[in-house]
Amino acid sequence: MKLPSKYIALLVILSLTGIFAYQAYWLTGLYRTMRNDLERSIAEAMRISDYNEMMCRVKRLRQTSTRHGTVDVSAGFIPEEEPSVPNKAVTVVSVANEDSLPQTVRTDTVFKEEPRSALHTGDGMDFILEDRHNMDELASYLQKGLHAGLDSFSDPDIQVFDSLLTLRLQREGVTLPHRLEYLYRGERFTDTLAVAGTPGYLPSPEARTYEYDFDAHSHHRYRLTLEPIDRLILQQMSGILATSFIILLILAFSFWFLIRTLLRQKTLEEMKSDFTNNITHELKTPIAVAYAANDALLNFDRAEEKAQRDKYLRICQEQLRHLSGLVEQILSMSMERRKTFRLHPEELSLQEITEQLAEQHRLKASKPVRIAIRIDPQNLTLLADRTHFCNILSNLIDNAIKYSPEEADIEIHCRTIGEGKKEAQTEISVRDHGIGIAPDRQKHIFDKFYRVPTGNLHNVKGYGLGLFYAKSMTEKHGGTLSVKSEPGRGSTFSIIFPTPPLTPPS
Repeated sequence: MKLPSKYIALLVILSLTGIFAYQAYWLTGLYRTMRNDLERSIAEAMRISDYNEMMCRVKRLRQTSTRHGTVDVSAGFIPEEEPSVPNKAVTVVSVANEDSLPQTVRTDTVFKEEPRSALHTGDGMDFILEDRHNMDELASYLQKGLHAGLDSFSDPDIQVFDSLLTLRLQREGVTLPHRLEYLYRGERFTDTLAVAGTPGYLPSPEARTYEYDFDAHSHHRYRLTLEPIDRLILQQMSGILATSFIILLILAFSFWFLIRTLLRQKTLEEMKSDFTNNITHELKTPIAVAYAANDALLNFDRAEEKAQRDKYLRICQEQLRHLSGLVEQILSMSMERRKTFRLHPEELSLQEITEQLAEQHRLKASKPVRIAIRIDPQNLTLLADRTHFCNILSNLIDNAIKYSPEEADIEIHCRTIGEGKKEAQTEISVRDHGIGIAPDRQKHIFDKFYRVPTGNLHNVKGYGLGLFYAKSMTEKHGGTLSVKSEPGRGSTFSIIFPTPPLTPPS
């Protein structure tokens, strides 16, 4: 059971819509995931930059020798001086008490790795934190506790924090201008203690803010203001978006080509059906006429009178010739597609062939026909397959007669073009003064089964094979067939053969 074309087109459109919808859903999900990851990276960058800012202050404490008790800080970072020792706690600060002697202070300011997921106790017991959330929460508490002790010695340096944060954001691919604020939030008010960031930057109404509380009571915080990160995410997704777009284009083109092919096959099937109906009628007509003439000779004593006998015999001969021509064209259309198809070229006299074909068409035409033949030079010859060349020229003459309204005035001109050059050619043109062909129809007249609408000219019969056959056979000979026409002023069909077009078989 064959589905109508509209249902096939509907299924294809639904399939494309489903693919587009799924692709859009997948890309939207990817966008959200990347956005959430980038926002988490920004928050993590603020936390790590805060930690590194504290380490910088610890270094300054070492240089000042201020006596405010002892502070021990352990952070699992690898120092630049010891790159071969992984995950070693290397930042230790000892500041002397007022009642004791000054202690040695050791610290480092270059950090290369995140803290290990472990808690070290004084009695030698180590606890490995398997849960990532518990580790993050513990690290947050430890960092805030470190702030509580360290901030009593010195205030946070927002400029150092801003420099560290800028470097960290650049590592994450965030290169947007930003504004950084150091805030104190009380119960009834919020005070801005310091401001840093990109010089001259003024946040737009669409700018996003990210806050990081660094004390246990959430009174002190950093506020980072950035422009929307959507453009950054789209830039990171540019490769995926381009690939998806190309895939969708390929799919859309493939489905379009599929629908176009199906519609063309349907049109071709309809044309073949019309051809079958037309050719059946064309084949039945000469058979019926020849049968009637033969029946008259056998059963109605028409054979006794010579004039009547000759008349009916000529009718039979003409109809059989017409029938033979129809069969020849059908067989030729089938043969020209076979790999075993071969031409049998021979040297042909154009004068002889054109005169014979002109006489045949004058005799069988149902309207007055005048055919003028001009051959330059008179003895011009052509190397071609006799049967197929005669069929090509006969089709052109037949069309010229059929599409001439009341009487046919045809000119056949054979000549050599490019004479004296290395590649001389032979041109045979057939010109009529008939109804002509519209410009938009001319590009289709050589298509199989195509017939030009004839308007009020209703007596034109055919099945759209003549010109297709003529062009196919001309190209088999290595030549070309073209047309020049104007509506109401006639048409000129030109055949151009190389000289010689073919090499005769040995």
